Amino acid sequence: MAKEELRNRKLNTPLGVFSQATKIEANGTLVFVSGLTSRDPDGKVVGVGDVKKQTETILENMQTILADAGGTLDDVMKVTVYIRNMKDFDAIHEVRRRYFKAPLPASTMVEVSMLVSPELLIEIEAFAVIPSK
Repeated sequence: MAKEELRNRKLNTPLGVFSQATKIEANGTLVFVSGLTSRDPDGKVVGVGDVKKQTETILENMQTILADAGGTLDDVMKVTVYIRNMKDFDAIHEVRRRYFKAPLPASTMVEVSMLVSPELLIEIEAFAVIPSK
């Protein structure tokens, strides 16, 4: 079961680290990862004031969750990213390049006025399909 990137040449190329769409013939386990924020195991915010560190922490935590389900970030089909400042777009995608490889997941990024804690700059939720073994 292979994830496939869908790219229509009539549309613009994505500006960040994501696909226009992804497709998979699902024969596996669906995993819906709730919105993750940058917190350590004790619940303390990691990377206060540093969107790169917060993004990295979230993606590391997402890897841990997916590994528990038998998967990896390669199985992620779609992410939704909530950020406090759209000016952080490039910094966030700089980190994403280290974690996601082609075929890239589909993605939505939205600027929001507040997250659950004022120290948080980013929250990411994901949808993954983990192949059956």
